[in-house]
Amino acid sequence: MKSKKLIYMMLSSALLFGSCDDFLDTMPDNRAEVNTADKITSLLVSAYPVKVDMLMTEMASDNVMDNGARYTVFNQEQEDAYLWKDITAIGNDSPYAYWNACYRAIASANQALQAIEDMGNPSSLSAQRGEALMCRAYGHFALANLFCMNYNPETAEKELGLPYSIAPETSVAPHYTRGKLSELYQKINQDIEEGLPLINDNIYKVPKYHFNKKAAYAFAARFNLYYQKFDKVIDYANVVLGSVPEKMLRNWQAMDNLPSNFDVRINAYVSSSETANLLIGTGVSGWGVITGPYSIGERYGQSMELITGESLRALGIWGDKRELLMAKSLWGTERKLSLPKYQQFFQIVDKVAQTGFAYAIPILFTGDETLLCRAEAYALTNQLDKCVADINVWMATHTAGAKQFSKEEIVDYYKGVRTMPVVVANPDQRSIKKKINPQGFTVAAGEMEELIQCILHLRRLETLQDGTRWQDIKRYGIEISHNRDGLDPDILKVGDPRRAIQLPQDVINAGLEPNPRNN
Repeated sequence: MKSKKLIYMMLSSALLFGSCDDFLDTMPDNRAEVNTADKITSLLVSAYPVKVDMLMTEMASDNVMDNGARYTVFNQEQEDAYLWKDITAIGNDSPYAYWNACYRAIASANQALQAIEDMGNPSSLSAQRGEALMCRAYGHFALANLFCMNYNPETAEKELGLPYSIAPETSVAPHYTRGKLSELYQKINQDIEEGLPLINDNIYKVPKYHFNKKAAYAFAARFNLYYQKFDKVIDYANVVLGSVPEKMLRNWQAMDNLPSNFDVRINAYVSSSETANLLIGTGVSGWGVITGPYSIGERYGQSMELITGESLRALGIWGDKRELLMAKSLWGTERKLSLPKYQQFFQIVDKVAQTGFAYAIPILFTGDETLLCRAEAYALTNQLDKCVADINVWMATHTAGAKQFSKEEIVDYYKGVRTMPVVVANPDQRSIKKKINPQGFTVAAGEMEELIQCILHLRRLETLQDGTRWQDIKRYGIEISHNRDGLDPDILKVGDPRRAIQLPQDVINAGLEPNPRNN
């Protein structure tokens, strides 16, 4: 098998990490010095990716449209992601940057695990071991979501996976193969199952910056939703949500009561004191500018046409836009409207030159999204009354007057909504409902299907600007099109290999098999 200079030959960033050779030269000595609980705990701070994938996944989804050539593009990554082209740029929001960030985080987790093993795997380090296992699993899961097709038990033995790194590297050019997607998911699952019972919040000063217990179980719930182990989704989500799930959700009425100021609401949204925020990340990124309410990068954006036709300001079972509390928190222009989730945070490195890094603060797991994971699992296991109960928990915190609906009302409403065509000829054809083609699981016609349509609608609203809609499009085989100014729309069909973002060119050049393309 050809030698693959894949992972650690790329663990570099011009902005943050110095050269690849520096990392390889110092890693063995650093690993030898990690010999106390405090050092291992400190090392695990670096076991979380310091880049984000939202530019790629959100631009690839149906949450944005081409506003026309008269408006500017932020960077080449933004345009290529929207056009479903292979992204060869190497900026902070590129496949190259995200690949590096994830495998560097995984390397830190492996270094911590090796240090714990070298110390005899004492019970006093069980919590650190648990965090390291969860970080290793999450890094690979994040990579799979971007660079692989969605998991489908009928095809996972044939689909390409990714290298699963389980030990610190000691050679510059280790041998790698991609393996199969089934193997990748099995290894992620193994790390999650081993790590979950070891998590202990007491070792953290600020638990929400780490895989605390609720964040770990929320991750397990989402992973198993994608893995199609729906009973496990319910079990793990129960740990997160407790007996009163409303307490774990964001209070959008309280958000609406805040001053009408974007900065104020952003700070409230990302606060570690917000109960709904389970795991808070960070990443050097231009996403805060691209998706924020700024007249920058407006060529491709979450336009008023999309907002009013398909998402926040479209008619819903709750009524018009005045009844959905989230819809009251929008800033921006006709080309690009923003929820108070991301803005351009800036870390000054050189105070004299006033230079530094723009970065984003993603909320990687929330109580709200975990609730919708459980609602979906309830629907797919035919526990429809429990599914409706979860939908109503979401409604209680997201709608004016905490509206509640019976199963019959929800089913009748979504049954009456027309299905949006893949290609729209005019804005009036847009709809909150799209045809689904579930990948590897069955959605029964009738009540189950309409409840799933409701959940997909709510998930789209809940995860706007977070990139998660891209995974739902993949899991449900939703066909979408992107309009292109001056050209015919491009259609992303079921099974289109472009649903897996292409690997970084350097990785391909090093010998790892690229994702297939039709042309």
